[in-house]
Amino acid sequence: MEAPGSSAADSMDHLITSSDPEHPANHICTLCRNFYTLGWVTGTGGGVSIRDGAHIFIAPSGVQKELMQPGNMFVMDYRTRTYLRKPPILRPSACTPLFLAAFDRGAGSCIHTHSQWAVLVTLLVEKDALSQGREVLDACFEIEQIEQIKGIPRGRGKDGMLGFFDRLTVPIIENTAHEEDLTQSLEAAMEKYPDTYAVLVRRHGLYVWGDNVQKAKTQAESLDYIFRLAVEMRRLDLPWIQ
Repeated sequence: MEAPGSSAADSMDHLITSSDPEHPANHICTLCRNFYTLGWVTGTGGGVSIRDGAHIFIAPSGVQKELMQPGNMFVMDYRTRTYLRKPPILRPSACTPLFLAAFDRGAGSCIHTHSQWAVLVTLLVEKDALSQGREVLDACFEIEQIEQIKGIPRGRGKDGMLGFFDRLTVPIIENTAHEEDLTQSLEAAMEKYPDTYAVLVRRHGLYVWGDNVQKAKTQAESLDYIFRLAVEMRRLDLPWIQ
């Protein structure tokens, strides 16, 4: 039974209280501030989640990412999908079911960005498909012979990273009016492209995940670099595929 004036969040604050900067509640705040400076999570958009054993830590909806605090974190029990800690007033992230889809496939962290470069790449792929008479829904972002591709793993259960001469393929799904409605399309893309660690959402942004938070961050940075480069290459009439 809770003490008068207490809340479920208060009683579970030990889950998000630590002086360790690598603790998920602290680490998510650091990532949110960094991603804000990169323009990835403008206007409270985007999200970050980390799985730590049986617990999933998720940044809330509607909080400015550069002001995120550990006390804002939601903590979920991975097995039961129930919240162990729910901050008063704040709403759970609408990205939560999509994060869970990544965790169900072995991810240790999943990041959602609203990067302008990711959005522009989806529009360029759409434009190419329409001009070539191809089905937009089947079109992926593909690029090769770019050094930063080496920052992307070959696939779950496969050794090493992609090489310079490998082709990077990132599937694209269509946007929906509500974030959670993307879940089925995201899961379908994960099944169709089992080696992918990222899925683009047309006119929206990117979901990227990794075996741990460090790898998820590295892959998010590598992909954003590649997307920006791809947009500039198109401006200069340079091909993505040799």
